[in-house]
Amino acid sequence: MHTGRCPPWLFKRMKKLSGIISEFIIYEYGTDEFIKRISNPYFFQSFGCTLGFDFHSSGVTTTTMGALKEAIDPEKHGIAVLGGKGGTSRKTPSEIESLSQVFPLSENETDHLKYTSRMVAKVDTSALQDGYQLYHHNFLISENGNWCVIQQGMNPSKRYARRYHWLSEHVSSFVEEPHEAICCDHTGRALNMVARESREARDCSVDLVNDGLGEIRKYLTMSRYHWIDNRVFSKLTDLHEFQPRDYEEMLAFKGVG
Repeated sequence: MHTGRCPPWLFKRMKKLSGIISEFIIYEYGTDEFIKRISNPYFFQSFGCTLGFDFHSSGVTTTTMGALKEAIDPEKHGIAVLGGKGGTSRKTPSEIESLSQVFPLSENETDHLKYTSRMVAKVDTSALQDGYQLYHHNFLISENGNWCVIQQGMNPSKRYARRYHWLSEHVSSFVEEPHEAICCDHTGRALNMVARESREARDCSVDLVNDGLGEIRKYLTMSRYHWIDNRVFSKLTDLHEFQPRDYEEMLAFKGVG
């Protein structure tokens, strides 16, 4: 099962069992507690293994979340599982829009949830540069508006996966220590712009953008083998005209990241 594909006979059983376990937790402890438990990496891994998937396969993430998405009914359980693997992940904003017809979400709350989904993906794609390319994004929302995100990236050269966990109640900032957990057996060097220690680097990034392209070109010296597309400078010009107030506003700008 290291291909990430789950046999139909197993997925059918995983879907049924995940629904039963989820119903019990929601009935006993409520929707927000279920969200919290799924965001816990130890619970999530144990949950996936209990459903029957290999503990050391990247497919435990995608298959477990796929089973949950089919097993959980927002109207019945008070929880929605949105997004998924590959192209399905890009449907998350439209799924959030549709969910506003089921959960009592205001227009502002709906817009904020769509913004949240986009920012979580941007952070783990661009602000955290660790060599893992995102290919899976699941957004779980309770009827109370609380949420968690389970997303996964793959290192194409090493063929190892890394899972990222987010929980709304512990996210005070999208750009400083926002993660509930990051799970991977393999570590390595990374550019982590959302680390607490990177606060000055974030401030410097915003200052450079706001000072203009001329200032950036003074400091930007690259080898002739590292060609920079003119579209990068065009986007920097757009950012300068926008004058972002902080790093989050800069990262959220369309076309950045």
